[in-house]
Amino acid sequence: MTGYAIFLCALWALAAAGLARHCALIARQITYVTLADGRRQQRNLPIILRLLLPLAPNLTPFFRKPAFTRLRVGLERRLVAAGFEGLLTSEEFLALRVLCFVFIAPLWVLFVWTSLGRDPAWFVLKLRPALLALGVFWAFFYPGMWLRRALEERHKSIRRSLPFVLDLLTLSIEAGMDFMTAMQRNAERSRIDALGEELIRVIREIQIGKTRREALRDLARRVDLAELRSVTNALVQADELGVSIGAVLRIQADQMRQQRFDRAERLANQAPVKMLFPLMFFIFPAVFLILLGPIMVRLIQQGF
Repeated sequence: MTGYAIFLCALWALAAAGLARHCALIARQITYVTLADGRRQQRNLPIILRLLLPLAPNLTPFFRKPAFTRLRVGLERRLVAAGFEGLLTSEEFLALRVLCFVFIAPLWVLFVWTSLGRDPAWFVLKLRPALLALGVFWAFFYPGMWLRRALEERHKSIRRSLPFVLDLLTLSIEAGMDFMTAMQRNAERSRIDALGEELIRVIREIQIGKTRREALRDLARRVDLAELRSVTNALVQADELGVSIGAVLRIQADQMRQQRFDRAERLANQAPVKMLFPLMFFIFPAVFLILLGPIMVRLIQQGF
């Protein structure tokens, strides 16, 4: 090997080491969002998006054009509902979709072509176009799939903690507290989860001058969850009609608990259907091999 080739190999090794170190530093970084009361809450972005996010400002001016207004508004609502307000804008998200496609798709095509290109087997030749199409499809739609999954997880967290929070608010109001004091007490003494973050924001909005009805309506619009929208609509109507908020909260808590029970029962009824595929294709063949495997081996050894 000549000195020039050794020099090039050393440069490639140095570049690879630098890239690996950069990826390791990005992976160790922790991203935060600032809550309404000034506290910081951790938000995890995928490492692929964190690596490409510094390149997003190069494309964000293009997505600020009026042609993308409707798309930006929808994405902004989904990002806020998923809890990434202030951390990721709609323009940056659109830029990340393009960057994922530009960077990941060529790498996937190169990997599949080099790893499977030397195998002349017919099934590899048939499988290669499907793998290429699957990788390109995933590279373009991965940010959207991640955002959808993050939004579902946040909605699931809110749906899980909502009946318990309503019970605490009901007990506090029936013990003599007003609605604002009960929400503040719940936000201060409970663990900060997705619903707690939203309640903290409602409290701060009311403190800076927004009416309780407007803050509750903004909460329902921001989170975009049917169960929470039902609760906020009931509270707004109770405030307008002068009905006791404690009674309304108790009714809503009972309804949320019943809906959670119905949801659990529905998921339990779906379990046998979901277990059918692994049962037919994995468990039955394994049992068949365990029971009849020794017999088949013995028959083969005896010449049958």
